[in-house]
Amino acid sequence: MEQSAEQSIHAAHGMGFERVEPDWPQLTLDEVRQVAQRYPGIAEPESLIWHSPRPFSAAAIAITKTGPVFVKRHHRRVRSVEGLREEHRFIAYLRDRGAPVVDMRVNDAGDTVTADGDWVYELHRAGGGQDLYRDAISWSPFQSAAHAHAAGRTLAELHSAAQGFDAPRRSEAVLVTNFDILATASIVDAIAEFANHRPTLATYLSKRNWRAALADSVLPFHRSLVPHLGNLPPLWTHNDWHASNLLWQQKDGEARVSLVFDFGLSDRTTKLFDLATAIERNCVQWLKLDEDPAGLIDWGGLDALLDGYETVFPLSQAEGAALAALLPIAHVPFALSETDYFLEILNSPEKADLGWDTYLLGHARWFAAPKGRQLLDYLRLRLSARDLA
Repeated sequence: MEQSAEQSIHAAHGMGFERVEPDWPQLTLDEVRQVAQRYPGIAEPESLIWHSPRPFSAAAIAITKTGPVFVKRHHRRVRSVEGLREEHRFIAYLRDRGAPVVDMRVNDAGDTVTADGDWVYELHRAGGGQDLYRDAISWSPFQSAAHAHAAGRTLAELHSAAQGFDAPRRSEAVLVTNFDILATASIVDAIAEFANHRPTLATYLSKRNWRAALADSVLPFHRSLVPHLGNLPPLWTHNDWHASNLLWQQKDGEARVSLVFDFGLSDRTTKLFDLATAIERNCVQWLKLDEDPAGLIDWGGLDALLDGYETVFPLSQAEGAALAALLPIAHVPFALSETDYFLEILNSPEKADLGWDTYLLGHARWFAAPKGRQLLDYLRLRLSARDLA
């Protein structure tokens, strides 16, 4: 896919610390103007002041006389019109219940999704706080315990607001995080069934001894999770709770989450799955694994995140055990979907290897090593001690 010089100067996040050429062409001012004119009340964009470094889509902030707007573009093979509407219905439900989420704008056809050829677009007002983690990559820690506490509390408040949203799981096929792979008696059978509907992924897995790889990494943790499955009620959740998906307000040493965005991975899972994902995203510095395997865990951030969450939803000993069982494999559904995306959409076996070997298998193996076991033991003891007090 050819890109102009204007489009290629904005590098994207790669699979590590380095910035790379984006997978999708960057938004241009002319393109954003064409999209914005479909939205009543949005003045013509005058300039683009920022391009998102996120790799799975293209997004930008445009300055207009009616205020800044955020425009995001997806390829139809990644997000269909209806698939994006599913996400927007969840956001609207949360907003109606007072959650600090983005206000999706409606176009001249009365829809929050605008389609044009191979692309689908969404637009919302920008602003609502400080984007303190704008350039932070996944798995980077909170800047302070105050931020971690605020993020934990807001996550629990979001879970409270999501109660009663009874939509079925999303219809999308790639880059989603649902609970289907984990909510089964046999994760090996579930992954085999997942691959059966994705020929490119099936061919990829057929060239490696993937069942044996799961047996010495993911499978033991899934067996520990199975007894807890009956105590994990379904709930639509965010599933990408990282500090970079939050806007912030700070005053006199206090921090508050003022806006939650990027619901691209949202789907029907459970609240403890979402909390486990938040720990995995923010409290373990996976990209420094080779550099400092003994210093990967942000213990202060972990405690503050849990303390914040428990101001709304105190966790029982049983929930603590379920959380510890979920954490080592909470990444598996998205890692599998991401591997499929790299193969089917980007045609990149090299990136797929990182998704499967480094992410899906490698993170699970870390939890079986001493530092990972220490983290899981800490979660169990932290919550069991409260029940004994």
